[in-house]
Amino acid sequence: MAQPQAAAPGESATTVGAPRTAAEARAAVTEAAEQGGVAGDTGDVVIETRRLAKQYRGTLAVDGLDLRVPRGSVFGFLGPNGSGKTTTIRMLMGLIQPTSGSARVLGRPMPNAARSVLPRVGALIEGPALYGFLSGRHNLLRFDAADPTADPRTRKARVGAALERVGLAAAADKKARAYSLGMKQRLGLAAALLQPRELLVLDEPTNGLDPQGMREIRALVRELAADGTTVFLSSHLLDEIEQVCTHAAVMARGRLIAQGTVAELSAGSRGRLGVTTPDVAEAARLLAARGLTGLVTEEQKVIGELPAEPPDLAELNAELVGAGVRVRGFGLERTSLEDTFVALTGEGFDVAG
Repeated sequence: MAQPQAAAPGESATTVGAPRTAAEARAAVTEAAEQGGVAGDTGDVVIETRRLAKQYRGTLAVDGLDLRVPRGSVFGFLGPNGSGKTTTIRMLMGLIQPTSGSARVLGRPMPNAARSVLPRVGALIEGPALYGFLSGRHNLLRFDAADPTADPRTRKARVGAALERVGLAAAADKKARAYSLGMKQRLGLAAALLQPRELLVLDEPTNGLDPQGMREIRALVRELAADGTTVFLSSHLLDEIEQVCTHAAVMARGRLIAQGTVAELSAGSRGRLGVTTPDVAEAARLLAARGLTGLVTEEQKVIGELPAEPPDLAELNAELVGAGVRVRGFGLERTSLEDTFVALTGEGFDVAG
Protein backbone atom coordinates (compact mmCIF):
# COMPACT_ATOMS: atom_id res chain seq x y z
CA MET A 1 0.00 0.00 0.00
CA ALA A 2 1.20 3.43 -0.90
CA GLN A 3 2.41 5.61 1.95
CA PRO A 4 1.26 9.20 2.40
CA GLN A 5 3.14 11.70 0.29
CA ALA A 6 4.04 15.00 1.90
CA ALA A 7 3.01 17.17 -1.03
CA ALA A 8 3.23 20.89 -0.63
CA PRO A 9 0.11 22.93 -1.39
CA GLY A 10 0.10 24.15 -4.98
CA GLU A 11 -1.89 26.12 -7.50
CA SER A 12 -3.46 24.64 -10.62
CA ALA A 13 -4.08 27.84 -12.57
CA THR A 14 -3.03 31.46 -12.87
CA THR A 15 -4.12 33.31 -9.73
CA VAL A 16 -4.55 36.94 -8.83
CA GLY A 17 -4.83 38.23 -5.26
CA ALA A 18 -4.40 36.40 -1.96
CA PRO A 19 -5.79 32.82 -1.88
CA ARG A 20 -7.97 31.76 0.99
CA THR A 21 -6.00 30.01 3.74
CA ALA A 22 -6.65 26.46 4.92
CA ALA A 23 -7.20 27.78 8.46
CA GLU A 24 -10.04 30.02 7.27
CA ALA A 25 -11.60 27.14 5.35
CA ARG A 26 -11.37 24.81 8.36
CA ALA A 27 -12.99 27.43 10.59
CA ALA A 28 -15.85 27.88 8.14
CA VAL A 29 -16.51 24.15 7.90
CA THR A 30 -16.35 23.72 11.68
CA GLU A 31 -18.78 26.59 12.20
CA ALA A 32 -21.21 25.14 9.65
CA ALA A 33 -21.03 21.70 11.27
CA GLU A 34 -21.66 23.13 14.73
CA GLN A 35 -24.65 25.11 13.49
CA GLY A 36 -26.03 22.05 11.73
CA GLY A 37 -25.46 19.86 14.78
CA VAL A 38 -24.35 16.85 12.74
CA ALA A 39 -20.63 16.43 13.15
CA GLY A 40 -20.69 17.00 16.88
CA ASP A 41 -24.02 15.55 17.97
CA THR A 42 -24.40 12.57 20.30
CA GLY A 43 -26.73 10.55 18.06
CA ASP A 44 -26.20 6.92 17.13
CA VAL A 45 -22.94 6.27 15.31
CA VAL A 46 -21.67 3.07 13.68
CA ILE A 47 -17.99 4.07 13.52
CA GLU A 48 -16.17 6.23 16.06
CA THR A 49 -12.44 6.75 16.46
CA ARG A 50 -10.50 8.76 19.02
CA ARG A 51 -6.95 9.90 18.33
CA LEU A 52 -6.48 6.86 16.12
CA ALA A 53 -2.93 6.62 14.72
CA LYS A 54 -0.79 4.21 12.75
CA GLN A 55 2.96 4.57 12.29
CA TYR A 56 5.14 2.73 9.79
CA ARG A 57 8.93 3.01 10.11
CA GLY A 58 8.71 6.44 11.68
CA THR A 59 6.07 7.75 9.24
CA LEU A 60 2.56 8.50 10.51
CA ALA A 61 0.19 7.01 7.94
CA VAL A 62 -2.77 8.04 10.13
CA ASP A 63 -2.31 10.84 12.64
CA GLY A 64 -4.77 11.38 15.52
CA LEU A 65 -8.00 10.58 13.68
CA ASP A 66 -11.32 11.53 15.35
CA LEU A 67 -14.04 10.17 13.07
CA ARG A 68 -17.81 9.80 13.56
CA VAL A 69 -20.03 7.99 11.07
CA PRO A 70 -23.79 8.42 11.72
CA ARG A 71 -26.01 5.37 11.46
CA GLY A 72 -28.01 5.29 8.23
CA SER A 73 -25.65 7.59 6.36
CA VAL A 74 -23.75 7.11 3.12
CA PHE A 75 -20.42 8.35 4.41
CA GLY A 76 -17.73 9.38 1.96
CA PHE A 77 -14.15 8.98 3.16
CA LEU A 78 -12.36 11.35 0.84
CA GLY A 79 -8.72 11.96 0.11
CA PRO A 80 -6.01 11.53 -2.52
CA ASN A 81 -4.18 8.24 -2.91
CA GLY A 82 -1.75 7.87 0.00
CA SER A 83 -3.74 10.03 2.40
CA GLY A 84 -4.30 7.22 4.94
CA LYS A 85 -7.78 6.05 3.93
CA THR A 86 -7.01 2.36 3.41
CA THR A 87 -4.83 2.20 6.52
CA THR A 88 -7.75 3.61 8.53
CA ILE A 89 -10.15 1.07 7.07
CA ARG A 90 -7.77 -1.79 7.82
CA MET A 91 -7.64 -0.65 11.46
CA LEU A 92 -11.44 -0.35 11.62
CA MET A 93 -11.81 -3.90 10.30
CA GLY A 94 -9.24 -5.30 12.74
CA LEU A 95 -6.78 -6.26 10.00
CA ILE A 96 -3.94 -4.24 11.57
CA GLN A 97 -3.34 -2.93 15.07
CA PRO A 98 -3.30 0.84 15.64
CA THR A 99 -0.16 2.37 17.07
CA SER A 100 -2.29 4.45 19.45
CA GLY A 101 -5.85 5.66 19.94
CA SER A 102 -9.07 3.67 19.77
CA ALA A 103 -11.78 2.63 17.31
CA ARG A 104 -15.33 1.42 17.88
CA VAL A 105 -17.44 -0.21 15.16
CA LEU A 106 -21.14 -0.90 15.78
CA GLY A 107 -20.56 0.15 19.37
CA ARG A 108 -17.81 -2.40 20.04
CA PRO A 109 -14.04 -1.88 20.38
CA MET A 110 -11.89 -3.01 17.46
CA PRO A 111 -9.94 -5.19 16.96
CA ASN A 112 -10.83 -6.85 20.29
CA ALA A 113 -14.47 -7.41 19.33
CA ALA A 114 -13.80 -8.47 15.75
CA ARG A 115 -15.46 -11.89 16.18
CA SER A 116 -18.79 -10.33 17.13
CA VAL A 117 -18.60 -7.25 14.88
CA LEU A 118 -17.38 -8.56 11.52
CA PRO A 119 -20.36 -10.89 10.84
CA ARG A 120 -22.50 -7.73 10.83
CA VAL A 121 -20.20 -5.94 8.37
CA GLY A 122 -19.71 -6.40 4.64
CA ALA A 123 -16.39 -5.14 3.28
CA LEU A 124 -14.44 -4.71 0.06
CA ILE A 125 -10.90 -3.55 0.85
CA GLU A 126 -8.03 -3.01 -1.60
CA GLY A 127 -9.74 -5.14 -4.23
CA PRO A 128 -11.02 -8.70 -3.81
CA ALA A 129 -8.73 -11.72 -3.32
CA LEU A 130 -10.12 -14.36 -5.67
CA TYR A 131 -9.43 -17.96 -6.61
CA GLY A 132 -8.56 -17.55 -10.29
CA PHE A 133 -9.17 -21.22 -11.13
CA LEU A 134 -12.75 -21.03 -9.80
CA SER A 135 -15.72 -19.40 -11.47
CA GLY A 136 -17.24 -16.24 -10.05
CA ARG A 137 -20.14 -18.30 -8.70
CA HIS A 138 -17.90 -20.87 -7.00
CA ASN A 139 -15.75 -18.13 -5.49
CA LEU A 140 -18.87 -16.79 -3.78
CA LEU A 141 -19.99 -20.25 -2.71
CA ARG A 142 -16.60 -20.80 -1.08
CA PHE A 143 -16.62 -17.38 0.61
CA ASP A 144 -20.10 -18.05 2.00
CA ALA A 145 -19.13 -21.51 3.23
CA ALA A 146 -16.31 -19.93 5.24
CA ASP A 147 -18.81 -17.71 7.07
CA PRO A 148 -19.93 -19.49 10.26
CA THR A 149 -23.09 -17.39 10.40
CA ALA A 150 -24.23 -18.26 6.86
CA ASP A 151 -27.15 -20.64 6.38
CA PRO A 152 -26.05 -23.39 3.93
CA ARG A 153 -29.69 -24.08 3.01
CA THR A 154 -30.02 -20.69 1.32
CA ARG A 155 -26.45 -20.47 0.00
CA LYS A 156 -27.10 -21.05 -3.70
CA ALA A 157 -30.06 -18.68 -3.77
CA ARG A 158 -28.15 -15.92 -1.98
CA VAL A 159 -25.14 -16.30 -4.27
CA GLY A 160 -27.39 -16.06 -7.33
CA ALA A 161 -29.10 -12.97 -5.95
CA ALA A 162 -25.77 -11.28 -5.18
CA LEU A 163 -24.46 -11.98 -8.69
CA GLU A 164 -27.63 -10.60 -10.19
CA ARG A 165 -27.44 -7.51 -8.02
CA VAL A 166 -23.96 -6.52 -9.24
CA GLY A 167 -24.60 -7.39 -12.89
CA LEU A 168 -22.50 -10.56 -13.08
CA ALA A 169 -25.21 -13.19 -13.60
CA ALA A 170 -24.22 -13.71 -17.25
CA ALA A 171 -20.54 -14.12 -16.35
CA ALA A 172 -21.08 -16.15 -13.17
CA ASP A 173 -19.65 -19.38 -14.58
CA LYS A 174 -16.52 -17.89 -16.16
CA LYS A 175 -13.19 -18.46 -14.41
CA ALA A 176 -12.26 -15.51 -12.20
CA ARG A 177 -8.83 -15.25 -13.86
CA ALA A 178 -10.65 -14.25 -17.07
CA TYR A 179 -12.43 -11.36 -15.32
CA SER A 180 -11.47 -7.78 -16.04
CA LEU A 181 -10.54 -5.49 -13.14
CA GLY A 182 -14.04 -4.04 -13.12
CA MET A 183 -15.62 -7.50 -13.06
CA LYS A 184 -13.39 -8.49 -10.14
CA GLN A 185 -14.54 -5.37 -8.29
CA ARG A 186 -18.15 -6.37 -8.92
CA LEU A 187 -17.49 -9.89 -7.64
CA GLY A 188 -15.86 -8.52 -4.50
CA LEU A 189 -18.90 -6.34 -3.92
CA ALA A 190 -21.17 -9.35 -4.44
CA ALA A 191 -19.21 -11.18 -1.72
CA ALA A 192 -19.92 -8.29 0.66
CA LEU A 193 -23.63 -8.55 -0.16
CA LEU A 194 -24.13 -12.28 0.42
CA GLN A 195 -25.98 -11.51 3.65
CA PRO A 196 -27.80 -8.44 4.98
CA ARG A 197 -25.31 -6.21 6.79
CA GLU A 198 -25.68 -3.32 9.20
CA LEU A 199 -22.55 -1.69 7.80
CA LEU A 200 -20.99 -1.91 4.35
CA VAL A 201 -17.36 -0.73 4.02
CA LEU A 202 -16.20 -0.12 0.46
CA ASP A 203 -12.63 0.90 -0.39
CA GLU A 204 -12.54 2.45 -3.89
CA PRO A 205 -15.51 0.33 -5.11
CA THR A 206 -15.61 1.83 -8.62
CA ASN A 207 -11.92 1.19 -9.32
CA GLY A 208 -11.58 -0.26 -12.83
CA LEU A 209 -15.22 0.25 -13.77
CA ASP A 210 -16.38 1.97 -16.94
CA PRO A 211 -18.79 4.96 -16.63
CA GLN A 212 -21.85 2.70 -16.93
CA GLY A 213 -20.51 0.40 -14.21
CA MET A 214 -19.80 3.37 -11.95
CA ARG A 215 -23.38 4.57 -12.32
CA GLU A 216 -24.67 1.09 -11.50
CA ILE A 217 -22.58 0.89 -8.32
CA ARG A 218 -23.80 4.34 -7.25
CA ALA A 219 -27.40 3.24 -7.78
CA LEU A 220 -26.72 0.09 -5.74
CA VAL A 221 -25.22 2.12 -2.88
CA ARG A 222 -28.31 4.34 -2.81
CA GLU A 223 -30.54 1.26 -2.80
CA LEU A 224 -28.64 -0.29 0.11
CA ALA A 225 -28.84 2.95 2.07
CA ALA A 226 -32.58 3.14 1.44
CA ASP A 227 -32.87 -0.36 2.92
CA GLY A 228 -31.21 0.87 6.13
CA THR A 229 -27.59 -0.17 5.59
CA THR A 230 -24.94 2.35 6.62
CA VAL A 231 -22.40 2.64 3.79
CA PHE A 232 -18.82 3.79 4.44
CA LEU A 233 -17.37 4.62 1.04
CA SER A 234 -13.70 5.43 0.54
CA SER A 235 -12.76 7.21 -2.68
CA HIS A 236 -10.35 9.66 -4.25
CA LEU A 237 -13.03 10.71 -6.77
CA LEU A 238 -14.66 13.93 -5.56
CA ASP A 239 -17.51 13.65 -8.04
CA GLU A 240 -18.36 10.15 -6.80
CA ILE A 241 -18.62 11.34 -3.19
CA GLU A 242 -20.69 14.37 -4.11
CA GLN A 243 -23.20 12.34 -6.13
CA VAL A 244 -23.93 9.52 -3.72
CA CYS A 245 -22.95 10.50 -0.14
CA THR A 246 -24.92 12.25 2.60
CA HIS A 247 -21.88 12.83 4.83
CA ALA A 248 -18.15 13.03 4.19
CA ALA A 249 -14.75 13.39 5.81
CA VAL A 250 -11.67 14.83 4.14
CA MET A 251 -8.24 13.27 4.74
CA ALA A 252 -4.88 14.69 3.66
CA ARG A 253 -1.40 13.38 4.51
CA GLY A 254 -2.76 11.14 7.26
CA ARG A 255 -4.81 13.78 9.05
CA LEU A 256 -8.53 14.50 9.18
CA ILE A 257 -9.14 17.97 7.74
CA ALA A 258 -12.93 18.24 8.08
CA GLN A 259 -16.11 16.18 8.39
CA GLY A 260 -19.86 16.82 8.28
CA THR A 261 -22.70 16.55 5.80
CA VAL A 262 -21.77 17.01 2.16
CA ALA A 263 -23.94 20.14 2.09
CA GLU A 264 -22.11 21.58 5.12
CA LEU A 265 -18.70 20.87 3.67
CA SER A 266 -19.61 22.52 0.38
CA ALA A 267 -21.08 25.47 2.26
CA GLY A 268 -17.75 25.86 4.07
CA SER A 269 -16.33 27.42 0.91
CA ARG A 270 -17.56 30.93 0.13
CA GLY A 271 -19.55 31.64 -3.02
CA ARG A 272 -17.77 32.25 -6.30
CA LEU A 273 -18.42 34.80 -9.01
CA GLY A 274 -17.73 34.12 -12.65
CA VAL A 275 -17.31 36.86 -15.26
CA THR A 276 -17.10 35.92 -18.93
CA THR A 277 -15.26 38.58 -20.92
CA PRO A 278 -12.54 39.00 -23.54
CA ASP A 279 -10.99 41.64 -21.25
CA VAL A 280 -9.73 39.15 -18.68
CA ALA A 281 -6.82 41.16 -17.28
CA GLU A 282 -8.85 44.32 -16.62
CA ALA A 283 -11.75 42.35 -15.14
CA ALA A 284 -9.37 40.50 -12.80
CA ARG A 285 -7.81 43.79 -11.67
CA LEU A 286 -11.20 45.31 -10.82
CA LEU A 287 -12.47 42.17 -9.06
CA ALA A 288 -9.32 42.00 -6.93
CA ALA A 289 -9.79 45.67 -6.02
CA ARG A 290 -13.33 44.86 -4.81
CA GLY A 291 -12.07 42.12 -2.45
CA LEU A 292 -12.48 38.93 -4.49
CA THR A 293 -9.72 36.41 -3.73
CA GLY A 294 -8.25 33.30 -5.33
CA LEU A 295 -8.98 34.69 -8.77
CA VAL A 296 -8.50 32.19 -11.59
CA THR A 297 -8.19 33.49 -15.13
CA GLU A 298 -9.12 31.40 -18.13
CA GLU A 299 -9.05 32.34 -21.81
CA GLN A 300 -12.26 34.38 -21.65
CA LYS A 301 -13.35 34.06 -18.03
CA VAL A 302 -12.41 35.17 -14.53
CA ILE A 303 -13.59 33.24 -11.47
CA GLY A 304 -13.11 34.58 -7.95
CA GLU A 305 -14.18 33.85 -4.40
CA LEU A 306 -16.40 36.45 -2.79
CA PRO A 307 -15.21 38.10 0.45
CA ALA A 308 -17.00 37.62 3.77
CA GLU A 309 -18.89 40.87 3.07
CA PRO A 310 -19.51 40.64 -0.68
CA PRO A 311 -20.11 43.75 -2.79
CA ASP A 312 -23.47 44.47 -4.39
CA LEU A 313 -23.33 42.35 -7.53
CA ALA A 314 -25.43 44.74 -9.63
CA GLU A 315 -23.10 47.59 -8.73
CA LEU A 316 -20.05 45.43 -9.44
CA ASN A 317 -21.42 44.52 -12.86
CA ALA A 318 -22.09 48.19 -13.62
CA GLU A 319 -18.57 49.08 -12.49
CA LEU A 320 -17.07 46.51 -14.84
CA VAL A 321 -19.10 47.82 -17.78
CA GLY A 322 -18.29 51.45 -16.85
CA ALA A 323 -14.57 50.61 -16.94
CA GLY A 324 -14.89 49.34 -20.47
CA VAL A 325 -14.94 45.63 -19.65
CA ARG A 326 -17.07 43.79 -22.21
CA VAL A 327 -19.17 41.57 -19.93
CA ARG A 328 -20.66 38.60 -21.78
CA GLY A 329 -21.57 36.59 -18.72
CA PHE A 330 -21.88 37.44 -15.02
CA GLY A 331 -23.18 35.34 -12.16
CA LEU A 332 -22.66 33.23 -9.06
CA GLU A 333 -21.33 29.71 -9.52
CA ARG A 334 -22.20 26.64 -7.47
CA THR A 335 -19.65 25.76 -4.83
CA SER A 336 -18.56 22.13 -5.13
CA LEU A 337 -16.83 19.66 -2.85
CA GLU A 338 -13.78 20.12 -5.08
CA ASP A 339 -13.68 23.83 -4.15
CA THR A 340 -13.84 22.94 -0.47
CA PHE A 341 -11.08 20.36 -0.75
CA VAL A 342 -8.74 22.74 -2.55
CA ALA A 343 -9.54 25.47 -0.01
CA LEU A 344 -8.81 23.12 2.89
CA THR A 345 -5.64 21.48 1.62
CA GLY A 346 -4.34 23.44 -1.35
CA GLU A 347 -4.33 20.13 -3.27
CA GLY A 348 -6.35 18.75 -6.10
CA PHE A 349 -6.91 15.20 -7.37
CA ASP A 350 -9.21 13.23 -9.63
CA VAL A 351 -12.62 14.86 -9.93
CA ALA A 352 -14.06 12.92 -12.85
CA GLY A 353 -16.66 10.32 -12.06
